[in-house]
Amino acid sequence: MALGRAYSVAVDGIDGQLVEVEADIGRGLPAVHVVGLPDKGLQEARDRIRAAAVNSGEPWPDQKVILALSPATLPKVGSVYDLALVAAVADAGGSVRRDRVHESVFLGELALDGRLRTVRGILPAALAAKRAGYKTIVVPTEALPEAGLVKDVEVLGALDLRSALAWMRGEIDLQSPDGLAVFEEPPRADLSDVVGQADARWAMEVAAAGGHHLMLVGPPGIGKTMLAHRLPGILPRLTEEEALEVTAIHSVAGTLPPDRPFIDLPPFIAPHHTATVSSLIGGGSGTAKPGAVSRAHRGVLFLDECAEMGAKALECLRTPLEDGEVRIARRDGVSRYPARFQLVLAANPCPCASAKEVDCVCSPMVRRRYLGKLSGPLLDRVDLRVQMHAVSTGAFINNGGDADVTESTTAVRARVALARASAAQRWSDYGWRTNAEVPGPALRQQFRLAADALEPIERALRRGVITARGADRALRVAWSVADLSGVDRPGPEHVITALGFRDKGFH
Repeated sequence: MALGRAYSVAVDGIDGQLVEVEADIGRGLPAVHVVGLPDKGLQEARDRIRAAAVNSGEPWPDQKVILALSPATLPKVGSVYDLALVAAVADAGGSVRRDRVHESVFLGELALDGRLRTVRGILPAALAAKRAGYKTIVVPTEALPEAGLVKDVEVLGALDLRSALAWMRGEIDLQSPDGLAVFEEPPRADLSDVVGQADARWAMEVAAAGGHHLMLVGPPGIGKTMLAHRLPGILPRLTEEEALEVTAIHSVAGTLPPDRPFIDLPPFIAPHHTATVSSLIGGGSGTAKPGAVSRAHRGVLFLDECAEMGAKALECLRTPLEDGEVRIARRDGVSRYPARFQLVLAANPCPCASAKEVDCVCSPMVRRRYLGKLSGPLLDRVDLRVQMHAVSTGAFINNGGDADVTESTTAVRARVALARASAAQRWSDYGWRTNAEVPGPALRQQFRLAADALEPIERALRRGVITARGADRALRVAWSVADLSGVDRPGPEHVITALGFRDKGFH
């Protein structure tokens, strides 16, 4: 009887847990048994890894092989354990250096001819291996750019099983991520392309400065989608911590771009208006996969034609908008994914979607029912609401005659960056990054505004124009307007501006 072991990682959500793979070669008919709550894909690994070893010219035990994955109570999903399974068998057979096998973590799927294939979740798995104290991680060569994002750990890439086992024997060196190409920033649409719509542009700037949610309502072809696509361009670049978190989510989702394995720009996710609850929140059998709200983490979730979406799909957004994360219960446990995004809603004012309001044939009841899918609790969480109107013909002749209308994304992004820096410095002692993350009690107590600045809020509450939640959100927007204005604290004019974004009749 011979025993061997190797190590891999089980990924749940964007968290990983170290898995010990044990191999026992003993008496019995030649067969491979996998135990430790394997799923269907992992059960099939017994035939996959044996064929990969034989086709790579490596010996395979002509005895009974038992492969155990520990912790035994943790569900094991996928083919990420293939390389570790073979390493454990090789360790049991004594054909490799035990120090290299026992001090490393192995990730990757094996093809029948021995080639190593990448799998989902390489980055969170590598981060988990680092947290567990391992200094060497062996991954498929294809996954080197992704795994190489983890610092202070040796990441090595193997092209196939033969080269991986040769490294375990100390015969060769594997490829490292050093010298990999640096990916340039992709071109983005510029804000100067938008003609007119000064109010909507200003609302976008305020939303970007404070991380607020935004709703655009107007006839078709007026520029709602165009503006939404340009919002990520005026958002600051992600910090290293944020970028690793966003990249890990897309790695688990399998949407990580092969030409840009490090997402350091705010993502833009725009699901179709027929999207289901599962596609928005996340789901799937066994272990839940991240949905659109998580893939939009630290970026923008754009719901075009939101009035055409199902009511259930819209209402499922309320919890992540409030909590900044989603918790999905499935057969194999509860998966947690971060979901702190900026929501941008766009809708036509009525079903007929007439370009000219005077040509609308919809009755008041039909118009009310059309936007009625957007419930009061959901709209109460949207900080900025803008009614867009048709652009005058003069805007096409002289671009509106207003310098602000032709302002570029670069100029607006510079102002947004200064406003965000002011907010980050103000909230640094409390762990909040943007004004939108500040809790209401902190705004009303620790950072309470002067009486004259709060008077418009009190008046709106008395009139029933806003709710208590709406008052807190108006205060957050007021802080963002003040940051863009370069003042330390919001005054009455900033609060009135914030209320005007929620109720155009407030003035």
